[in-house]
Amino acid sequence: MTNKIEQTIPGMDIDNKYSNKKPIVEDADKIKKEMDKKKEKLEKLKSSLIKKFSFIEAIGVLPPQSIPIFIQDEEAPKETEKLIHLLVVIPEDKFKEIKKIKKEMVEIIEKSDEKVWLHLLTPVDIWELCLDSKFDLVGAFAMSFPLFDKGFLGALRVAEIHKSLVLRKFEKYVVSYVIAGSLVRGEAVKTSDVDTYVIINDTDVKRMPRLELKEKLRGIIYQYISDAGALAGVKNLLNVQVYLLTDFWEAVKDAHPVMFTLIRDGVPLYDRGTFMPWKALLKMGKLKPSPEAIDMFMSMGDKVDKRVKRTMLDLVMGDIYWGVLTPSQALLMLYGLPPPNVKETVKQMKSVFVDKEKMLEKKYIDILEKICIKYYKGYEHEKVKEVSGKEVDELLKDMNDYLKRLKELREQIEKRTSEKTIEDIYKDVFELLESVVGKKSLEKTVSEFDNIFVKKGIFSGQHLRILKNIVTAKKEFKKGKLNAHKVNDARKEASILINDLIEYNQRKELGKK
Repeated sequence: MTNKIEQTIPGMDIDNKYSNKKPIVEDADKIKKEMDKKKEKLEKLKSSLIKKFSFIEAIGVLPPQSIPIFIQDEEAPKETEKLIHLLVVIPEDKFKEIKKIKKEMVEIIEKSDEKVWLHLLTPVDIWELCLDSKFDLVGAFAMSFPLFDKGFLGALRVAEIHKSLVLRKFEKYVVSYVIAGSLVRGEAVKTSDVDTYVIINDTDVKRMPRLELKEKLRGIIYQYISDAGALAGVKNLLNVQVYLLTDFWEAVKDAHPVMFTLIRDGVPLYDRGTFMPWKALLKMGKLKPSPEAIDMFMSMGDKVDKRVKRTMLDLVMGDIYWGVLTPSQALLMLYGLPPPNVKETVKQMKSVFVDKEKMLEKKYIDILEKICIKYYKGYEHEKVKEVSGKEVDELLKDMNDYLKRLKELREQIEKRTSEKTIEDIYKDVFELLESVVGKKSLEKTVSEFDNIFVKKGIFSGQHLRILKNIVTAKKEFKKGKLNAHKVNDARKEASILINDLIEYNQRKELGKK
């Protein structure tokens, strides 16, 4: 809930020559002062209504400037002119109970001691007002001050504000401004996108090409999207589609499904007598596709079978093939071999991990061979031209089984590689130390290295720390506490000690000579 007057647009009045109604003009400061005075009582009233009717979708206070419109349209009696007009929106599935709900709400309002006139509507009621071209009334609902909102008012408000900005700039070109999508279907949630469509009249444009007109208008119309969102104070994404009237009509004649859906489900927030006739004609069955359009759409069905088969083949030749080949090459590189080609990958996986190391079961080589050789190479040599859905399912299952086993194989390889790395490091370091301090036990070797070489400054404290870390790394590895990253760190540090020990022994040998 928000108490900001974010929906107010100073100077939002539009010289609408297609309406005899007085336009709504919002004065933010005036409304805010009025709202502050009534705030506490309205908050209590709102809480009482929501507590009693938890299904309420929105509660808003109509702008005072809009009340004469409702009175003129006989939506409210003359004596309500100085009352607060409260909009309450309830779900469409409560429509049958609306009389009972309204009676109970009026009783709650009377107990609040507030002079309030209630407008109880469902979203469909509001859309019906649009279809009756009562755009000023809907605009007033959209610009009501939100006391409570599950998302309906906010979405309607951002569309209304964007429409007003567009009309203020381009009214002579705008044929219709239509809202559609989940909001109109009654499926929207608070974060749903708001889908709107602007139809531009290009039939009397003489000074610029139609495409240039469309791009120019669309660029400015899109710029207003962020402005509308900021003014509305909502986070709903406003999706705006801009059509030229001639293009729109051509698409309707060609039976484009998007246009038919828009005409069928869309609700105009503004219309110059164009959209509603289309809607009526569609309902009467008078909007019919051309024979060429029928032929085109019928032919699309003939191509589905080929497209589906091609898609399944692409799935096998692309995703599944690379899904097993690349990880296999990666494990061969981890083992220490250069990345092989397709056939060599299959051969080396078998010769290395099945025959030599006994780390992988042959059934997984069979999976690799089936995908890489039978299917992929078969496809390259035009022996495999299509695959069935059953084959794709089987290959996907095989791929997942294979990849699961490769992850286990990676752990085995890394463990074995790490063990060899630690053993090699330990062996190299202590062989070099043996030439320095003589052949002694582990503890004695470390102690004498410290006393004879470190404390006398021949080697540094860093060398002693590295030596002790190597000893610890070997012990931890045997206990299963050392991972591949720690082994790699130990290898990097050991190279420092090994290089310096080699250099010391070389200097020592040169000294003897």
